[in-house]
Amino acid sequence: MTDQAHDRLLIIDFGSQVTQLIARRLRELNVYCEIHPFQSVTDAFLDDFNPKAVILSGGPASVVHEGSPRPPASVFTRSVPVLGICYGQQVMMQMLGGRVEGGKISGGGGTAEFGRAYVIPTSQSPLLDGWFDTGREQVWMSHGDHVADLAPGFEVFGTSPNAPFAITADPARNFFAVQFHPEVHHTPKGAKLYENFVRLAGFTGDWTMNAYRDEAIRKIRETVGDKKVICGLSGGVDSSVAAVLIHEAIGDQLTCVFVDHGLLRLNEADEVVKMFRDNYNIPLIHADESELFLGELDGQSDPETKRKIIGRLFIDVFQKYANEIEGAEFLAQGTLYPDVIESVSFSGGPSVTIKSHHNVGGLPEKMGLKLVEPLRELFKDEVRALGRELGLPASFIGRHPFPGPGLAIRCPGEITRDKLEILRLADAVYIDQIRKHGLYDEIWQAFAAILPVRTVGVMGDGRTYDYACALRAVTSVDGMTADYYPFDHDFMGETVTRIINEVPGINRVFYDVTSKPPGTIEME
Repeated sequence: MTDQAHDRLLIIDFGSQVTQLIARRLRELNVYCEIHPFQSVTDAFLDDFNPKAVILSGGPASVVHEGSPRPPASVFTRSVPVLGICYGQQVMMQMLGGRVEGGKISGGGGTAEFGRAYVIPTSQSPLLDGWFDTGREQVWMSHGDHVADLAPGFEVFGTSPNAPFAITADPARNFFAVQFHPEVHHTPKGAKLYENFVRLAGFTGDWTMNAYRDEAIRKIRETVGDKKVICGLSGGVDSSVAAVLIHEAIGDQLTCVFVDHGLLRLNEADEVVKMFRDNYNIPLIHADESELFLGELDGQSDPETKRKIIGRLFIDVFQKYANEIEGAEFLAQGTLYPDVIESVSFSGGPSVTIKSHHNVGGLPEKMGLKLVEPLRELFKDEVRALGRELGLPASFIGRHPFPGPGLAIRCPGEITRDKLEILRLADAVYIDQIRKHGLYDEIWQAFAAILPVRTVGVMGDGRTYDYACALRAVTSVDGMTADYYPFDHDFMGETVTRIINEVPGINRVFYDVTSKPPGTIEME
């Protein structure tokens, strides 16, 4: 979404899985930015976009290989500040007259560096204001190649044991380059580095969620015109915010469709429909399609297959109801930026697919509907901020995320109606415990999953052979990284006792302490 009213920063994406976190750090500073893959950034694009500054992202390629990604050379002749990160530093050096040495991964003999490292200063720079108060700074490295010779005009401002050119700059041209990733949590003062960079570039931090709201409404009106829109409503914060935003833009041209696919939590269908109808005067269709979904999922165990079936059926159902609404030409979805990143690189970039999301990837041509996705460039916390801007009730904004495929991805292996009923009850007990202990708002997401294994147990002097249940609760800011919530043993003991006593079919409970990465938040 190009906003002509604000100074803009361009992030050129070379395929890093954490490029979106650069945008997160900038948006926290109220700086308007857009991510575009290197393939689409041409001289003509740069003239049209007219960035006030440019950031070159990391990426998996090696600049020493023929055909490796490059930005246009004119990036360096526009007289705007440029910051290169990891691969961005290396491509900067290679294009401006320096030299990069390949590591063992790319066929060279250089030393790689992955994980935590410590950088010490060699000189002072305005980019590093607030750094090195204790003599060194922790950073996160992830590189196989390294800079061997600096480009003319560059100086060294910081080094690490395996990266002698960890921080470099050409102060005369406002070119800066770092070998580490300041955008990730494991570089604790990384946000300060970005703050310094945008200050040096002259940004005033005037892009706010109020500005995004106004621009989104304008764009929705321009896109939709006098046509009608149907919106897939799940009751979660994403689809709720999308629906209210679109309704503010086009009023009664919007109809919401809540699809009960038989994979919802206990009593969820009734709660969502009541919650929405009690708070908003928006036409809402309650579509009970549980038999359709469960029938097609019968016997399926592969997670990607399940996701694709669910995605296809959602489209079929929306098409069915769109056919009943005269003038319906658009389908609105609450797709978020993390959904896009994990399914396919933003705007066609080169990053690796992690997993398919049911609402990402476009619509089949036969459907005849066009997509409206006003939240596609936002992270979860930004969506909540937009929800507050729109005046949504706290009960909407504070709900834990619930995936579109529902319990299907919390039921690894084959889905059966019996397993879903067991899972609903276990999840209800778990969330009830979290609420009773006043922990709900401290946790980003919590859920129970039923595992595809049975274990032997003893209840009432008798042998049982029932399912194992896994509990998961994570803390996060934007869903891109997450850590497990550290429940105390009293809470866990009480919760496990309740689940085993109150949920027939479960005789063993585990707690998942895997972070993201290496895991994902959901089981599938």
